[in-house]
Amino acid sequence: MQDHLSKIWKGPIGLIASIAVLILLFSVLNPRFASVENLQNVLFQVSVPLIILVGTSMVILMGSIDLSAQGVMGAAGMTWILLSPNTRLEIDLGIWAWVAALGLGLLLGLATGVIYAKLRVPSFVVTLGTWYVGLGIGIILYGNGMLPSLTDEALARWPTRLTLGLPNSFWLAAFVAVAGALVMQFTHLGRGILAIGNNELIARSSGLPVSLMKVSVFGLAGLLSALAGILATMQLGSGSPDIGNGQLFTVIPAAVIGGTALSGGEGGMMRSTLGVFLLIILNNGLVLAGINPDYQSGVFGAILIVAIVAVAWPERSRLKVAK
Repeated sequence: MQDHLSKIWKGPIGLIASIAVLILLFSVLNPRFASVENLQNVLFQVSVPLIILVGTSMVILMGSIDLSAQGVMGAAGMTWILLSPNTRLEIDLGIWAWVAALGLGLLLGLATGVIYAKLRVPSFVVTLGTWYVGLGIGIILYGNGMLPSLTDEALARWPTRLTLGLPNSFWLAAFVAVAGALVMQFTHLGRGILAIGNNELIARSSGLPVSLMKVSVFGLAGLLSALAGILATMQLGSGSPDIGNGQLFTVIPAAVIGGTALSGGEGGMMRSTLGVFLLIILNNGLVLAGINPDYQSGVFGAILIVAIVAVAWPERSRLKVAK
């Protein structure tokens, strides 16, 4: 039991230390960084990528890759807002707007899983295709008409409204992250994901329903991407097929920083979650530090490389690299 706990906490210690150093550094550069308002803003910014990360991490731990999140977010976000109170259509389906949007994400994820598991199309290729299918659906729904904006003030303000001092959007993301961690630690599906990532042939010979698990994981990833799309649409207050732009460049590096091997079987939800916090804090701190916007991407990338090396170097003999 002690060895198990040591394995769980070994990675997070380095990440927590890195986050603490960033917080200290940016607080010195701009005292406003450590203000309550900015910390709440950081939690608000973390929410969407954290939700995506849960599904994406499961896919990566299985030894696959999921590039479909941005497209699924656009399709689900547009579906949700057009079925909720908006400026374009006089429609309000209430809870059924959520069901339709989440169902679309689930359907896209399941279709991806079936093509990947049954037709043996590489996950990189099929998820890239799903990305553009989702984007296409979002563009069709967006159309050439008036921009659909939320007219329900309560819905529009829900993500930023504070509960016990924290944004509601973060509470939702935290619930998803905890649920994902519990699934990975204590369920048959979680153990199956790690077994497939470590050695799919052995997993099959052990009687695991590998194909079913693959389809289920991609379906879950699609469902969570759809939830992230809805939340991002609420945060923006209007619909856009590009609502997920840039999220993959946070989520996948966060998983890698967290020690999740791209070839699968190694890593954990807790460490990936800390990786998201590190990247969001880094981005937020660069803005408040007054770094010229023209240089922010370059500085962010350079620091990102240093962070990945610093976190991965102590465990370089364990980590595997996908070819």
